[in-house]
This record gives sequence, C-alpha cells and structure tokens, in this order.
Amino acid sequence: MESAPRPAPPAAPSLVTAHGRAALLDPDGELRLLTTAEARAALRDLPPPLVVHGPATLRRLDLSSPVFDLLDLFAFVLPAVTAAPTPAGLARALDFDPPETIEAAAALLPDIATALLGRLGQGASLPMNRRAAGLAALMGEAGWPWAKPVAAALGQPAARPDRAALRLGVILPEWEEEAPRPPPAAYPVPPEAARERLAGLLGGGAEPRPAQSDYASASTAAFAPPEAEGVPHCVLAEAGTGTGKTLGYLAPASLWAERNQGSVWISTYTRHLQRQIEQETARLEGDAARRRRRVVLRKGRENYLCLLNFEDATAGARGGNLVGLGLVARWALASGDHDIAGGDLPGWFAELFGAGLLAQIADRRGECIHSACAHWKRCTIEHVIRRARGADLVIANHALVMAQAVWGGLDDAGVPTRYVFDEGHHLFDAADSAFAAELSGASMAELRRWLLGAEGGRSRARGLARRLEDLVGADAQLAPPIEAMRAAARVLPGGAALARLADPAATLDEIGPGAAEAFLAALAAQARARAAPAEREAALDIEADLYPAEPALAAAADDLGRDLARLETPLAALRARLAARLEEEAGSIESAERQRIEAAIRGLTRRALDPLASWRRMLAAVGAAPPEPGERPHHVLFIRHGRDSALLSHLLDPTEAFADAVASRAHGLLITSATLRDRTTAVEDAEQDAEWRRAEARSGAAHLAAPAIRAAFASPFDYPAQTRIFIVRDNLRASPEALAAGFRALFLAAGGGALGLFTAIARLRDVQARIAPALDAANIPLFAQHVDAMNNATLVESFRAERNACLLGTDAMRDGVDIPGNALRLVVFERTPWPRPDILHRVRRTHLSEGDPRAYDDAIVRLRLRQGFGRLIRRAGDRGVFVLLDRAFPSRLESAFPPGAAVQRAGLAETVEAVRRFFASDHPPG
Repeated sequence: MESAPRPAPPAAPSLVTAHGRAALLDPDGELRLLTTAEARAALRDLPPPLVVHGPATLRRLDLSSPVFDLLDLFAFVLPAVTAAPTPAGLARALDFDPPETIEAAAALLPDIATALLGRLGQGASLPMNRRAAGLAALMGEAGWPWAKPVAAALGQPAARPDRAALRLGVILPEWEEEAPRPPPAAYPVPPEAARERLAGLLGGGAEPRPAQSDYASASTAAFAPPEAEGVPHCVLAEAGTGTGKTLGYLAPASLWAERNQGSVWISTYTRHLQRQIEQETARLEGDAARRRRRVVLRKGRENYLCLLNFEDATAGARGGNLVGLGLVARWALASGDHDIAGGDLPGWFAELFGAGLLAQIADRRGECIHSACAHWKRCTIEHVIRRARGADLVIANHALVMAQAVWGGLDDAGVPTRYVFDEGHHLFDAADSAFAAELSGASMAELRRWLLGAEGGRSRARGLARRLEDLVGADAQLAPPIEAMRAAARVLPGGAALARLADPAATLDEIGPGAAEAFLAALAAQARARAAPAEREAALDIEADLYPAEPALAAAADDLGRDLARLETPLAALRARLAARLEEEAGSIESAERQRIEAAIRGLTRRALDPLASWRRMLAAVGAAPPEPGERPHHVLFIRHGRDSALLSHLLDPTEAFADAVASRAHGLLITSATLRDRTTAVEDAEQDAEWRRAEARSGAAHLAAPAIRAAFASPFDYPAQTRIFIVRDNLRASPEALAAGFRALFLAAGGGALGLFTAIARLRDVQARIAPALDAANIPLFAQHVDAMNNATLVESFRAERNACLLGTDAMRDGVDIPGNALRLVVFERTPWPRPDILHRVRRTHLSEGDPRAYDDAIVRLRLRQGFGRLIRRAGDRGVFVLLDRAFPSRLESAFPPGAAVQRAGLAETVEAVRRFFASDHPPG
C-alpha cells in the first residue's frame, strides 16, 4: 500500500528580514541577500511570501502586504504550544537545527511549513481535528491564506465552512460543584521534615546545597500555629541568586498543605515567575492529573477566556478578526486553563491580531452575569475558581492577593491564612498600585460604560440593567433604582466628551456643560498653569501639586461630588434590595440563584460603589484646608494631565495598608527575595540591623504586631571569578553618537548575548537605529522594546531563542529577563537608574527617608542595580559582565554589587578590550 503524499506548502517565496537587509528564497529555489529597498521591489512581482511574524517582518521593510505567516499555521496545528516567534524558535519547536544566518532561515521556512502540515495530516483523526477542516474553510472565507493547504493536509480539500467549530460553549466540558472545604488544621512543619521533603524534590543525584536546605528549614517558622489574634508569624528570608529558593519554600508549603488539608497561596510580582513556579511543582507531583488538582495557577478574571464574550465576538466577525477567533477556538480545545494573558496562548498572538481582539473575549470589564449566562456551567473562569478552592498550592500574584484581601475574598471564596510572597522586594510597588485611586476622564467613562452599556458605536458592552434583567423581572422593587441609576449616570462623561477634552484648543463651552467635564477642564488648567514652559511644549504628561487648589477647581470638585452622590444613592438602594432578597428567601432560593445575586452585589460594590466613595473623598479633599508645609500626609494627592486629566491619590506608605489588609489577618507569611535588603557597605553582615529595618519597612513587616524573623542565605556563586563590573569613565553622554558607539563596541566585543537598559525611550530608539547595521553585519540579531512590533514577553522569547542576540529595553525589562546560560552574558546600563523625580517621590523621600533623602534615593538605585546585575548569573557555569556607561556614578553605590566582585573604572576602549578578553578565554583572567 502506498503512503499518503506528503502535504506540500504553497508555492511561495520565503522571506526573512533583518535591519537593512533581507533574505529572499524565490519559488524557483534562488536564494538572494537583498537590501530592504531591493526586497520591496522584488516582492512586487512575487506571490505572498512565507514569513515568521508578519507584522515585525513587514515593519522592517516598511511594507504592508499579504503573507503566509508560519505563526498562524503553528497556532492552528499545535494549539496551546508556545514557541519563540522567530525562525530559530520554530525550528527548535519542530526539532530542526536552528538556522544561524538569515539566508539559512529563509531556506528553512518551506521545511517548517511542510513539517507543520505533515503533523496536521498525521493527526487528522484526532478528536480535536474533527471540525478542523470546516474551521479552516470558514477562516479561508475571511481571507486566511493557509485555508486550502490545511484542508488538503487534513484530507478534506473540499471542506465547507463550519461555524459549529466556533461554538465553544457546547464543546468544552462542564465543571461540577463540590462541598466546601473545611477550615485547615494548625499542625506545624518540623524543620527536619522540610529538609527531607526538599531532598525528595531534588532527587538522589542532586548536588548538595546546604544553604537551600537551611532556607527550607528557616521557612518553616512561617507555618507555625498562630499564638495570638492578629499576630502572624512573619519570616523575612533573603536568598541570594542560586540558593534555590523556589524549591526551598515549596517543601514546607506543600508539607503544611498536606498535614493540615489547607491551601498555601504563593504570590509573585510577575506572570513569568508564576509560570516558573508552576513548572517547578512537577517535582512535587509527577502525575499530571493529580498535579492539576493539587496546584492551581490563579489570576484575575480579566485574564481568562469568557465564552459569552467569545460567542458575541464570533457572531458578526469578519476578516482578520474571524481568523484570530478561529485560532482561539483551536487553542481553547487544547488549553490547560484558558489563560489568554501569559498562559499557553502564545504571547505573540496579540501582535498578529491586535490586543483589542483578546480584550473582546475576556471578562475585562467586570460584566460577568454568572449563573444567568448560558455558558456558566462550562465557564473557563469558574473551572479555575473551583479548582483553586481545593488546591494545596495556589500560585497567584501580588495584585490579586491584595484585591482579595480588600474585598474579603475572591468570588465567594474565603481569604487564605498562609502566604509565600516571592519577589518580596516588589511588595511596596504592588501595594502602591493596589491601594491607589484615580479620578480621571477615562475612569469615569469606564464606569458610565459599565452602568449604561454601549451607547452607539460597534461595542457590544451590556449595561447594568441588561445584566440584571433576569433579577429585575423576578423582583419589581429593583426597577425604580435601575431607572434612577440610568438617569444619574449620564453625569459621567462619555467618549465624545473625552475626545473634546483631549483637544487643548477646546473651550469650556465646547467641552460640555457637565460637572465632570468642568472638573476635568479645571484640573488641566491648574496643571498647565503650574508647569514650566518646557513641560507644556513637550508631548509628555504634566504633573502638578493639588495644593493649594485654585478656586475654580475647588468649586468644580464640589459640584461633581454632589452629582456623584446622586448616582451613589440608587446604586446603594439596588445593592440593599438584592441583599434583602437573599435574607427574605433564605430558605427557598436555589443555590445558582443565590450565587447570581451574591455576584451582582459584589459587582455593584467593587465596580461602582467603592470607586464612587473613593472619588467623593478625593473631591472633598480638594476644597479642604491644604496641609502645612512639611506636614506628614496620610495620602498624597496630585494632578496628572496629558491626553486625559486625572486627580490621583496614593498612600504615603502603602505597606501600612498591606499589613492591615493582608499580613495581619494571616496566620503566617514568608516574604522572600534575592534582594530584600539594601547593603550600604560592601561588607556582608546578615545581622546589620539598619539593613533589616529598611527591608521591614519596604515589605510592611515593620507594621506587624510582632517582629519578623530574619534569615539571610548567601549566593553560592563565585562572583569574583564569574563576573566583571565596569564603570566607563568616558563622557558618553556628550552626544547620541558617543552613546551609540559605546553600546555598539560592547555588544560586538561580547559577540552578542547582551541586554541594554535605558532610562529614556527616546535614547533607546536613537541607539537602536545607530547600532543596528553594525550588529546585523556581524550576524547579531537585535531586538528593541518600543521599536519592534512585539510585546515585552515576545521580545524576551525571541532574545532567548536567537543565538547571540541583543535586546534593548527600559525599566520593565530589568526584572522580566530570566535567561540562564550564555544567551545573556552582558548587561549594559545606559545611565545610573535614579528614581523619577516626580511629586510622589518628592513627598516620600521627605517623609519616609528617616531624615536622609539622599539615602532614600540611593537605596532605590542600589536595588535596581542589584536586580540588573542579577540577570547575569543564574547557574554555576554562567559568566557575565556588567557595564555602566555613566562616569558620574558615585562610589557610595558600589555596595549594590556582591562582596568581593571588584568594580573597575576604565575608559571605553579599555573596557571593550577587557570584555573581549573575558569572553575569549575559558578561564577569566585575574
């Protein structure tokens, strides 16, 4: 019997672009290396090419044209599988040798297409492919170029379009209700038991790491039984890079959960670390099905696919949106948790189809109708919620944990009593975001949309009345407050008013007569009046102090406060009536109906009444007596004006709120990081009280009823041998050319594998444009935030996948890059990362610095430098160089670097030569 013919890719050219050049493989097999201008001209006479990441490829050619994007095909054939969106990334995912030049990459693209189509053909009989050909045909009607090759690979070249393939509400499984979990017991975790569990997780062949075992033992103190109400056991544990803290805390956390039949919540600052921790739990439970029950990664509702929103989106979808939704339907069949933001939906998906598409199909607006939804029993979010209730370990993030504490639990779940806060050095920033408030045109317009729904346009947003129509139909007493709300909500500005407000030439009469519009215009007027001329002329946001408030602003705030009070009244009545119904029908109401009403009450509170109360407090403060100069405020209020105007309120010390709402209500918490303390000297001393007091202040531990237990574990790495640190003493800030020359020379000396960090986007873009040609000529791929058509996660994936690549980024990249090995061997800071000199920082450095504002600034810089330096060495065999291109760098900040690692001040030429020699030798010179 003859084997089936191998699926063939379309007869198309292959295109791979770099900076200033492109490799083009013609359909007849001729491979050409062209300039971008030559490539543009050649493509005019050719059919659409095979590419990887169409938007990024075409941006480099300054071109807009149809393509066969292999990422589309990859997402269809291998849904819920992630790969870096580069030829090398796809090659690795498909077991090809990754190409090392753009010519080799262009030559490989047809083989990648053939391999993907072949895999699809081999799996044609799988259940998930039952409707795949019909889905491909449907996407083909919307212009998807892969439709015919895909249908042919599936053996159904004449397949007809099948919209049933988009009906996820029928295809996905239902969840089942389970009895509530009883409260956990309170048995402690003996230190020796934690050491034994850690040894089991590591396996018999693991190299002994005494510090890791000691760390696991010390962490058990956070799991001791509570001794007094409101007095949690708090452990502050600094574990140097390489200690192995993840397994170190998973050992006691998993033991406590098993012994007490309770949940431990492990919280991180970044999504990336959430996924890393989840991967590490495979050591805890090898069986995937049991691990899925024991370990749950939990995020906010807005991160998950909403089946009702997906159904709405597919109803009238056409063109590219329908293609994207078809790929989402494929992904949903294979996804583990239907997380569309950092889960197993590739990060590059939004770059191909637009972030707006994902926003449409998530519950980003707080509009869930719970049991009134036709898809509730199959809801992806409800699946995760129910799994988390019974899990031993819930891997969450700081923002979610703080929201949960403020709201008294997520959904109808209780608040956990045991926490591990990894990336603990970010607790201050996370609390600052969680407990801040903003009264702006955008925030008021969003509340109007939540209350009134779509008011024209193409939006499908449902208003409150429509979301509650089933409840209103069953209770006539809900109708009057609904109608009163509809009338009162019109005080909030809509989209048209915001557009007028964004026009600096618009008069108050043109903006609109409402109190909200008048308030926003008064904010803008005060901000612009108090700005320097250069600030007004720059295309950047302006910040201004609220106090002393201008009389016009105070009057506008008073008017808006009264209007918001009129809106608050019917909303409060609506909530009260829903609560009364729960009480009146306590003995007869169905469980699903009770959950529906409870969810409506939570939504009213969180989305409307809480923000309104916060806004009214802020508005009342506008007209209040201003604080005396030097007086310590509890809140910091200030104005920000750009395309929108906003009154912002931040707590002076947000860790007080964190301690009150989260930490003091727990029984035990472990706060851990590689950079908890700020070393002010180069001498390592775990008992330096001042350093620990600063760590306690930044983490909130200082506000707890009992002192925290302190523990520190040094990194096992030999930093003097594995690293070099240089401060370049040449004045590279003298000109853009000089700065770019410094980056170019250093990146070439290291042969790539470099991360460049900038304090300003404009300088990043300028350097990128200047160094790209030289790096490209040396076959060193260059990726850049704010330049390439990729989000941060995709940039990091691409950087990791491409051999000897370089990446340019701003502050967000400092914590987001975790790449062990030779792929990241050089970190270059463009300038000393001083804190942004804004109003909030001015007030905090005055009142939180213990009388030494300079020391407050220095501590922030040292933390940022430690985080940047920490990207270099992730395992014992790594080697790396850290370079700071700022000759004004003060020597007092050198203690940011590990003890024993010498800081050398040298000229650029000397530094470049030292970098070259360091990486050229197997054993670094002394």
